[in-house]
Amino acid sequence: MAIDLGDKRTGLAVGDTVTGMVFPAGTLEVPIKANAGEQLVRALVKAVAEQNPGSLVIGLPLNMNGTEGPRSRMVREFAQRVCNATMLPVEFQDERLTTAAADWSMARSGMSRGEKKGLRDQLAAKILLEDFLKAKREGASAGAAGPGGAGEPGPGSPAEGPEGR
Repeated sequence: MAIDLGDKRTGLAVGDTVTGMVFPAGTLEVPIKANAGEQLVRALVKAVAEQNPGSLVIGLPLNMNGTEGPRSRMVREFAQRVCNATMLPVEFQDERLTTAAADWSMARSGMSRGEKKGLRDQLAAKILLEDFLKAKREGASAGAAGPGGAGEPGPGSPAEGPEGR
């Protein structure tokens, strides 16, 4: 399951490593700072229980030059909380331009601004997961293996087989 963290909304997507198919799975309308992040952690735990993924892929906001900034550190810390709460392995995927790609995909859709707003984050999560699965198929490093940093796995190891349903 992919998670595209946002300040006000968090997009979700599910997919399968065998088929490579990826689907938007909803948007959590929970601000990341609500109750010091605890409200979003609870919402993510509920989403994980509903989707039953084998692992989590969280978008890592890198600077355009590929370096990590303060936001990346915050995401890594939050990912550790999610990892601890769900007991699932967490991997990271570069999320640069995923929201822009989601916007581009909806540009000529005929949807209203409000309709697009409701889909943007889950489409960004879908693109994030597609990128992650593509990198896995190509054997490239898709990012850190866990919330601790490059090469540090979360509990267990990334699931082999279906990533999602």
